[in-house]
Amino acid sequence: MLITKKHVSFGLICLSLFVLSGCAPEVGSDKWCANMKEKAKGDWTANEAADFAKHCLLK
Repeated sequence: MLITKKHVSFGLICLSLFVLSGCAPEVGSDKWCANMKEKAKGDWTANEAADFAKHCLLK
């Protein structure tokens, strides 16, 4: 019985992480570009700025 509870708990944790990790839009998509335009420029990372320039400005 104890092993079954562990397996169920582990499965639920994995499922929760999988569902939560799929919430952000794909880099370069129209939705991602719109989200970046709304985000304060000072909060951007160097990678985000490079991706924004590559995918949103230079399309």
